[in-house]
Amino acid sequence: SSWYFLRYVDPHNDKALVSREKADKYLPVDMYIGGVEHAVLHLLYSRFWTKFLHDIGVVDFDEPFIKLFNQGMITGKNGIKMSKSKGNVISPDDLVENYGCDSLRMYELFVGPPELDAEWDDRGIDGVYRFLSRFYNMVMENKDKVDFQPSREMVRVHHKMIDTISRRFESFSLNTVVSGFMEYTNALVKLNQSEGGIDRGTLEDAVIMLSPFAPHIGEELWRELGHDGSVFHQAWPVCDPEAMKEDEIEYPVQMMGKTKAVIKLPVDVTKEAALAKAKEALGAKLEGKTILKEIFVPKKIINFVAK
Repeated sequence: SSWYFLRYVDPHNDKALVSREKADKYLPVDMYIGGVEHAVLHLLYSRFWTKFLHDIGVVDFDEPFIKLFNQGMITGKNGIKMSKSKGNVISPDDLVENYGCDSLRMYELFVGPPELDAEWDDRGIDGVYRFLSRFYNMVMENKDKVDFQPSREMVRVHHKMIDTISRRFESFSLNTVVSGFMEYTNALVKLNQSEGGIDRGTLEDAVIMLSPFAPHIGEELWRELGHDGSVFHQAWPVCDPEAMKEDEIEYPVQMMGKTKAVIKLPVDVTKEAALAKAKEALGAKLEGKTILKEIFVPKKIINFVAK
């Protein structure tokens, strides 16, 4: 158990522990994920063996793992560790039967930060199941609209989705990855309703990013989108910073600190144009009042002090 990761990259080699070529290509391990209880046993022994093998020239690295991540534990009621002797072990079989393994997988990620313990409560799996159903239906409804052209807003949401999910994934904030998928699925569903469709590029990138978290749904939807190979052979999507930029920003328009209207203005709007639009939005609310002060905070707020 102290050097099994070396054999993973070269399991059929009967001449050496691991070939130098494959060791140089695949090792050391990028990330080791395990419970904190491994720290004083398996991890310690793995480091010892790797340093020994490095010293005798079998491998050219002296640390087995580049990064270590200790995950939390799913506990029973009141934070008590699950065990057969306590009779508080939860079987996943019924949940898989009722909701599917993709829903269970995503719910386990959604319950909290992966580095912390979390008390199991299967009531929340309904929300994840509904989200996956909504995502699935959204793709199926639009999979044949191959010529649909995206609006500027849809392109912006597409690339913001890639940026948000990628950053959260890279920081290993997996629970917020799931919430991000929910947020952007809602946004895309609204755009689908208002614009009559979703473009193929947005659907494909969304399916590719969802697949590590819901692999069965991901593979099925990738085939439904007309592809023969596995979705896991696809490159991770890359966002375009220019495409994410807002064309307009919502400004709350206030009188004496209380919001009376909300208007959309161009990102580069001038103070004069913004104040004119704000006064137009307030309309009769300004009648009979004397404006004492006009406050314009770019990309934030418009406020009038009046009596």
